[in-house]
Formats: sequence, C-alpha cells, structure tokens
Amino acid sequence: MQKPDASIRLTALDGFPMIAPGDDLAAIILDSLEQNGIRLEGGDVVVLAQKIVSKAEGRFVRLADVTPSARALEIARETRKDGRMVELILSESKAVIAQKPGVLIVEHRLGYIMANAGIDQSNIDHADGQEYALLLPENPDESCRQLKERFDARFGTHVGVLINDSFGRPWRLGVTGVALGAAGLPSLISLIGEPDLYGRSMRVSEIAFADEIAAAASLIMGQTDAGKPIVHLRGLRWNSPDNAADALIRPKHQDLFR
Repeated sequence: MQKPDASIRLTALDGFPMIAPGDDLAAIILDSLEQNGIRLEGGDVVVLAQKIVSKAEGRFVRLADVTPSARALEIARETRKDGRMVELILSESKAVIAQKPGVLIVEHRLGYIMANAGIDQSNIDHADGQEYALLLPENPDESCRQLKERFDARFGTHVGVLINDSFGRPWRLGVTGVALGAAGLPSLISLIGEPDLYGRSMRVSEIAFADEIAAAASLIMGQTDAGKPIVHLRGLRWNSPDNAADALIRPKHQDLFR
C-alpha cells in the first residue's frame, strides 16, 4: 500500500534565464541545477512551468497572422473575446463545452477540459509592438519523456519530470497547479482493493499523484512575475507503476457533466 511521506523538500531554482524558441531546455535546466548546487538523485522530481516548455518549442502565434472564421467571430461576439484568439482556441480544440460572456471552456485536442485551450498572452514577449499568443506544448508527456532521458543520462539515475500548468476547476473558485505532462512517476495511483484504517477494502479511490505534486510546486513557482519556473522536489517515495499524465483525463463516457 502507498504510504505517505513524513516530509518532502521543494526548491525553486534561482536565476533561471528567460527561454526563447529553439533553446535546449534540458541543457539549461541542467546548468541551473548545477548553479543551485543540486545533483539529481533517484526519486527526485523536476517540475517545469508549462510556459517555458511552450516557449522552447516555439509555440508562439502572432495574432496578426490569424484570420478568424465565421464561427470564431460568432463565438467571439457571445464571449466578448478577440476573434483571433477564439480562432486559435478552436484550432487547438475538439469541441466547445460551454460559453458565455468572458468564458470559453473547450475540450483541448489532447483531451483536457479547460478554459481557452490553455492559450495565454501573459508572461510572454510581445515583440515589435505585435500581439502574440502562446499555445500549449505539442505533446507534454513526450516533452517530459525526452527531458527525463537527458536528466537520467547525466546523473545515471531514475528521476521524475512533470510539466505544471494552472487550471480552474468545476465547483471551486481559483486556479491550482495540475500536471499537464509527466514521465518517470505514477500520475494516477489506484487504491482500489487497499484496506482502510478499519480493514474495509477501498472501492473507487484513486489518487491524482502528479496533480498533487504540481499543486505543491505551484506554491513556490508563483503565478505572475515570480520568475521561478523550475522546482526540484526531493523526499517523495512511491511504489506504484509509472503512467503518463494523460492517465488523469476522465473519459467522456464517465463524465456526468458533458
């Protein structure tokens, strides 16, 4: 049975540079770890803010290059959003789930149910007076896998890597960190069949392990101008098999609200 850890340590890396398209993100993180006096050990987890992954992958779009469709313009009128942003949101989505003034909830092409398909204009450089938007990484789980491969090779060990993003949630106000991508750790842990304190078998309990890590990392990453997009976590232990962050996506047939 999964036993909780008595303590864990999270450290936000200081002095992390701004990331530009085409940067070797793994090399930059490895350099930053060294500058912060951290050598990765087995069971460590490196948590990355989604924006630096998207920036390194060049997921920028200049709004002047976007021509909104008739559908995008119609939704823009109802939601009071920029038609070009709506067109980008639709292009990254499978379906519109809900819309009203100020709100556009979609099913992202990767399966997430989220506002605006995760497209954002904050904390990015709007160069030459142009407006830009930043899309989510093309494949966050694969991005994590590739980073993990580089980290494992450098330190000769097995580490976890997680991409963290900020999500709103149904029934609750505010945003919290969630795992957009993961490698080298169990994103979802099933406790079905495990005994509770009184020996009764658990029937439905599952732990969003990667989301809990992401939320913890968010506390020291910050949400605005903190400039600390990398968090190193040590002391966490698990005995469940690895699965990627896409394991956390609830299948549509289990979703009672769609």
